[in-house]
Amino acid sequence: MIVLEPQASTKRRDFLKGFGGGLLILLTTSKTGWTQESGGHHGPHATQELPENVAAWIHIDSSGAVTVFTGKVEVGQNIRTSLTQAVADELRIGIASIRLVMADTALTPYDFGTVGSRTTPSMAPQLRKMAAAMREELISAGSAQWKVDRAGVAAQNGFVVDKSTGRKLSLGQIAGSVDWIKVVGRDDCLTPVNLREQSGRSVAKVGGREFVTGEHKYTSDLKHPGMVYGRILRPPSFGAKLQAFDASAAAKMAGVRVVREGDFAGVTAPDAFTAKKAIACIQARWDEQKQIASAELFDYLRANPTRGDGSRGIGAVNSQEKSGKTETDKQIASTYTVAYIAHVPLEPRAAMAVWEGSKLTVWTGTQRPFGVRSELADEFRIPEEDVRVVVPDTGSAYGGKHTGECAIEAARLAKAAEKPVKLLWTREEEFTWAYFRPAGVIDVKSSVSNDGLLSSWNFLNFNSGPSGLESPYRAAQSDVHFQPTRYPLRQGSYRGLAATANHFARESHIDEAAASIGMDPLAFRFKNLKEERVRAVLEAAANQFAWSKNTHAPGRGFGLACGMEKGSVFACCAEISVTSDKTIHVERVAEAFECGAVINPEHLKNQVEGAIVMGIGGALFEAIDFANGRILNPHLAKYRVPRFSDVPVIDVVLVDRKDAPSAGAGETPIMGIAAAIANAFFQATGMRVRSMPLLPAIQQMKS
Repeated sequence: MIVLEPQASTKRRDFLKGFGGGLLILLTTSKTGWTQESGGHHGPHATQELPENVAAWIHIDSSGAVTVFTGKVEVGQNIRTSLTQAVADELRIGIASIRLVMADTALTPYDFGTVGSRTTPSMAPQLRKMAAAMREELISAGSAQWKVDRAGVAAQNGFVVDKSTGRKLSLGQIAGSVDWIKVVGRDDCLTPVNLREQSGRSVAKVGGREFVTGEHKYTSDLKHPGMVYGRILRPPSFGAKLQAFDASAAAKMAGVRVVREGDFAGVTAPDAFTAKKAIACIQARWDEQKQIASAELFDYLRANPTRGDGSRGIGAVNSQEKSGKTETDKQIASTYTVAYIAHVPLEPRAAMAVWEGSKLTVWTGTQRPFGVRSELADEFRIPEEDVRVVVPDTGSAYGGKHTGECAIEAARLAKAAEKPVKLLWTREEEFTWAYFRPAGVIDVKSSVSNDGLLSSWNFLNFNSGPSGLESPYRAAQSDVHFQPTRYPLRQGSYRGLAATANHFARESHIDEAAASIGMDPLAFRFKNLKEERVRAVLEAAANQFAWSKNTHAPGRGFGLACGMEKGSVFACCAEISVTSDKTIHVERVAEAFECGAVINPEHLKNQVEGAIVMGIGGALFEAIDFANGRILNPHLAKYRVPRFSDVPVIDVVLVDRKDAPSAGAGETPIMGIAAAIANAFFQATGMRVRSMPLLPAIQQMKS
């Protein structure tokens, strides 16, 4: 059922006034159940029915300009372009005619969030069926107006055309004659993949010039009349309680307002520099508690299992070839560890909050605008319809911006100061008070016959998560489980979730199994793979990398990894060089990637390249160092991310499956690089490294 949401429809009317062709927009607010698309550690979230009528999603004004509404967020993955391509395909118009309005809870239909690589497989089809229904309705309206057979009318280049006479009407001229609220989306008239004119080709990034020239405005660039700047008093460690508080010196500063509510304290000031000085003047005493350090992490995780809903197992599997391991099989048992790492988005969290009476508007960079709206409504005990969250295109997130803590802080300061407040987290705050990719301990045991077949496979993941647990390899007996645990740091979604950890452990162990019987790791994978899609992509990567022609040399090694997750498939081959002190440099990478039908080849390659470079950081050196509730490396001077000198030659092979639905590509390409590097290091040195990041583990081995 479609329910009128007064605030949304009013704001949408105001928004569309400048576009001509009045249109009443209806948005759903009815809640239907629970979902957890992200697969992270945030628990269930309320979902809502999506509107079925075209009017909620697309508007054509009298000039023919098309406005498309989606709750998805642009965080650098370029979905603004790919979604525009999808609509352009179905409406038979050019990309320049379309404007996307994204992530505004007062204007766009409800959306769970831009998470889990779900935009391409879920939102692109949603917009396609709306645009296709609109196209067919425009054709019907044209045939009715001309009183001709509908079969003789077509949509072409922004016009409805009478094919027999050549007469035509622009989409804007005819759109006003249709009651779009009564038109629902259709998926029975979608354009076949091979006939799509916009998708499947590399079109330029929508709005790319504004990003390059600096014209694009991020949240941190926004200004509001009467705005002041906020700053938060942070505790010295996690969980610390504020015991004593003296802000008299700060309160004497011109224009400074001091805010304290329990353990929450902050200031507002006319400018960011004064706000920083005011916070520094506050004298506070905190009650702290003793907490564990990085060196104790993996023992702690193993020793503190819990019975959470996240526990997941894939149970036992029996094949027809063997009934299980035999006495002659090689037995391999290994443990792999994965450190906490930070998201390090280019844009730290930022928010601007404005109260108008009891109504609140917040501009912020988040992947879940409707989720943040709910958080704000809960925090201030006001109806959700009194809260508006607007998300400007945001400077990356990587799964790290699901939650609304910065938005809440800005709104608390704005409410107390009775002025609009802009709050910008520092890099140190981003490192410390955001959440981290979960650390993990993974135990793997396997047995392999002398002819190269896996006979048993046992895989147990502590804490890092269940994503990517299922193996693409065939084994006579398989037992795979994820065990939730207590954890010392705040943790949550990260690009690829736990699939990077699980692929690192699995693909490293597959190499160990191959080495135990002296078999080439590529041949071993081909012999045991049960997933044909993985086999095809692995073959493409190996051919591009010329795996069979690579010859071993001192200080140089070659490794590979493959897998599948979130509906897409990767295979990654890496060549590394190793210095005399065991420092690794990644020389070249060839990665094949298949995510169904490719929408924008050039931008897909960019996604894969970016994932590889980001993955090198987690593979080699990224790790959070902590002790007693303090992050010890909360800035880029001590937390190393990949630099230009770390970037290898990258060769991306896209396996375009036009016969398969398009899947998301933002996460899966990151999952193989760590294992490929670790396996290459083993080939180069004979040393097996089972910890991410690799370089600190190598240094410990040397000492």
